[in-house]
Formats: sequence, C-alpha cells, structure tokens
Amino acid sequence: MKIVIVGLSHKTAPVAIRERLAFVNEELPRMLQELHAASIAQEVALLSTCNRVEIYGADRHAEQIGQNLATWLAEARGIDPKLLEAHLYCLNAHDAVRHGFRVAASLDSLVVGEAQILGQMKQAYQLANETGTLGPVLDKFFQHAFHAAKQVRNETGIARNPVSIASAAVSLAQRIFGDLRGCRCLLIGAGEMCELAARHLVTQGVSILVANRTLSRAVALAENFGGVAFGLHEIEHHLDKADIILSSTGATAHVVTAPMIRAALKKRRQRPQFLIDIAVPRDLDPTIADLDNAYLYDIDDLTRIVDNNLKDRGREVHAAEGILIQRSDDFLRWLETLELTPVLTALRARFEAVRDQEVAKAVAGWSGLTPEEHKRVEQLGRLLVNKLLHTPLSRLKILAAEPDGALYVDAVRQLFQLDET
Repeated sequence: MKIVIVGLSHKTAPVAIRERLAFVNEELPRMLQELHAASIAQEVALLSTCNRVEIYGADRHAEQIGQNLATWLAEARGIDPKLLEAHLYCLNAHDAVRHGFRVAASLDSLVVGEAQILGQMKQAYQLANETGTLGPVLDKFFQHAFHAAKQVRNETGIARNPVSIASAAVSLAQRIFGDLRGCRCLLIGAGEMCELAARHLVTQGVSILVANRTLSRAVALAENFGGVAFGLHEIEHHLDKADIILSSTGATAHVVTAPMIRAALKKRRQRPQFLIDIAVPRDLDPTIADLDNAYLYDIDDLTRIVDNNLKDRGREVHAAEGILIQRSDDFLRWLETLELTPVLTALRARFEAVRDQEVAKAVAGWSGLTPEEHKRVEQLGRLLVNKLLHTPLSRLKILAAEPDGALYVDAVRQLFQLDET
C-alpha cells in the first residue's frame, strides 16, 4: 500500500482558486462518500480549510491514481481540470508522508506553528472514520502524524509565542495584569479585529464591553460574548470601568484623548489601564503614553512583537523538521513491513505447496515405506525449502528497507506470480 496526496494550498494557488475548491462542513460527508464510491483509491480522506484542500488516499497502485483524484476534485467543484494543473500537487509515497506530517505540525501553514490546522486534520480523520472511507493504512498514517505534531509542540518552541495581532495583544495584557480573570475589556469598534481579540480575551476570563458608532453592531458583538453594548457617544462614561481598552474603528480623528484617560484613571484611583490601538489612522491619542499607569501600544508595536515571535518560531523549524523526519521514517518502515509481510508469506506458501505436491508424488511411487521413512522424506522436503528460502527472504527484508525497496518486493511478486495465489 502507498500513500498519495493530491491538493493545493496557499503556497500554490491564489484565494480565487482556493475558494472555488473549498468544501463547506455540511457537504463533506456526502462528497467523501462520493469520492470513495468512485473507487479511485481503497482508502480516502478529505481535508478542506481556508488555506488548503487535500485528498489523502491509500492504494496498492498510488502512482496511477493521482491524476484520477485530480480529475475527480475538478469535476466535484465544477472546474476545468486544465485550470487546476498549475496549482495542484500530487505527492506519492515518501513525499506524501513527509508532506502530511508537516501539515499536521503546521510547518506548511501560512503562520508556522498555528494550532488550528491540527484540529482541522483531526476532524478530517474523524469524518473519514465515521463515513467508513478510512482503512488501516490511512488510520495509522493520521495517528503517526498526530503524535508527531504533538511531539513538535511539546519539544520545540514552534508555538511558544503569539503571532497574530489579537493574540499578541492578549499576551501583552497578561504581562501587565498577570491573571486576566475578572478584568474588563472595552472594545471600541465592532469589526473583525475586535471580534478576534474578544475571542482570545473571553477564554482568559475577561468580560466584554463594546462601543460602536452603529449600536446594532455593538449589540450583536456583545451578545456573542455575554457583554454589554453602548453607542460611541457614551464612551467617556465607561472608560473607567475598563482594565483593557482595544480600539479599531474607521475614525479620522482620535476617539479617546489623553484628558479622557486622565479622568478615567482618577476614577480608578490610578489602577493601571492597558490600551491597544490597532486602527490606522490611530484612534487613541499617542500622548496617552505619557500618563502614569497608562500602557499604550499601537499597531506598529504589536507588529514588531509578532515579527520577532515569527523569527523565534523560524529558528525552531529545524528542530521540528528533525522530529518529523524521524516520525515519518518510523511510519514508512511500518508501511514497508505491511507491504513486505504478505509477499514473504505468499512466497513461502508457494514453495511449501510445491514441496508437498512433489513429496506426495514421490511417496506414492515408493512401496513399502515405513512410517519412520515417510516422516524422514517429509523432513527432508521441509529442510530443503528452509535452506533455499533463507538467503532470499533475509536479503528481501534488508532490501525492502532501502529507498527503492518496493521495486525488489514487486519483482519477487512478479517473478513468482504471487498475486495469483
């Protein structure tokens, strides 16, 4: 059995192509069943994210199914196969295994070290298992990939520091306040960045306030996180309630001024406030940074933190790659054993069948053999088969572990017509 992966990612295709191939969660079970019913590969799994769509297959003749999987993918999404040719990759055997392990460990991700892809891959595995398209080879492949990804995260710093603006902001807040449980965050604006920050903050036990020019949008965002919403014109009355203030609006002038924060700090009895301005133009007056107990960061500050963290992660890639090489080699050895064992068994069975047939013929032609003599003839036959097979079987086990070992295994299968047994 061989592993094959056919797909595309952010590295090979623009978003205009990726979005046309992407599968929504609701249709994945049906599409996976249709893919398996097409009998292109014995085992299949389907991974679809915003940055990649990949089909994982396992089959005896993986080299022959890559094009068929690519054609199925194009037809399933109603795209001309020729349009996809420049964007698709088709990986077999060693290359496929190494790629799959790198995907699970997020070394092939847009943001190296992000955790989301491992969860998405586990969902793809679970769906294939529930749908009945997963077999022993892909099952073992995914299990090895998941263990490898876990080892990478535990033994390297690949995911140690935050590499998104929202997660960097939360990390900075933790440096100032320590445990964030019980803190309040005022989100000024109700856009995507504020929502992402809210998701990170809520997991740390932070309660949410939302101020927005359009009240309905503030209400919608606040309801998602059990927060409180109010209009932007009321902001001055709520600033003192916030330990963390994060602003991201489209305003052309400062939404929060230094005098406003000075008044809020007075009401707070100088308890510190952490302010994050991720708007361009800036929402928060830069002179706020001059106030005691006011810690102001803007988008450039956060970007520098993210860039430094990305560099740190980049330095961990080498160590991560070493782990993945070892883990993928372990799986490939298992796969080679899986391929070799039936051949060894079939070859011995072929020799033993010939032995039994010829011994029976010989004994039938000899009259007067005692039971002891009959037993000696059978023992001689077994001894000859063992002697004849010892060297070729031993050598085949060694050669099967070589990079081109599959060629030797297949040669024995063809020479002795083992597929016909």
